[in-house]
Amino acid sequence: MTRLEKLRKRLGQCDEILLDAILMRHHIIKDIMAYKEENGLNILDPEQEERQKEWLDGRLEDESNASEVWDIFHAIGKASKQMQARKLFDYNIVLIGFMGAGKTSISEYLKTLFAMDVIEMDQIIAEREGMSIPDIFEVHGEQYFRDLETNLLIEMQARKNVVISCGGGTPLRECNVVEMKKNGRVVLLTASPKTIFDRVKDSHDRPVIENNKNVPFIADLMEKRRAKYEAAADIVINTDGKSIIEVCEELVQKLLAMDENLSLIHISEPTRRS
Repeated sequence: MTRLEKLRKRLGQCDEILLDAILMRHHIIKDIMAYKEENGLNILDPEQEERQKEWLDGRLEDESNASEVWDIFHAIGKASKQMQARKLFDYNIVLIGFMGAGKTSISEYLKTLFAMDVIEMDQIIAEREGMSIPDIFEVHGEQYFRDLETNLLIEMQARKNVVISCGGGTPLRECNVVEMKKNGRVVLLTASPKTIFDRVKDSHDRPVIENNKNVPFIADLMEKRRAKYEAAADIVINTDGKSIIEVCEELVQKLLAMDENLSLIHISEPTRRS
């Protein structure tokens, strides 16, 4: 056996060790998730992820190939997050709510926690049309924009494990709500009119309120939309006074509770014979 063949054999042995370790890691993650569910513990643990990062940085401090090794561990971590997401959510998470309710912030944090793809509907539409949302309204009209929203929701039915962040007006169309629910759970994020105003007052990409940025107008518009928002929602979360991690943990727990209830209903249904 030549030296090259010996080295390749050693490399193959390393690959076997790596594969066994990765598979073991995935099994441990599943056990951790099961333990958390059984004991009512928080699913999310960003502090543990930070501790792992600090440990890895320390171990790689004097390594010449630290960047490459970090990339490998990042890929392993991302795969683990995606595995958790697939176990928790066998569907899309559709975020709805008034502008400024926190849809973008929550969707981005869910992306960080679970390595889920995020579809910002307004952003996708603007990119595809080659113009901003206000320009689409001005050039083509609101009806044209709403049709684009509906088509995008239909397109997303082919996806799974995706966070879809909807524009504030998206749930106002009943056909949009129907499309959302075909492959998703609809989460309504709410906030007080004052909180909404504070979050959007410096934004200029919201044509519906561009000339009426004040609390009374926002409160009136929110009330007009409230019934349709609530009718579309599977779960509701108030974001006032809560951190992003608190909102995300509440979201996960409510979705898990909803799924459990649906499973119990399905089990309790009498078997029907044809």
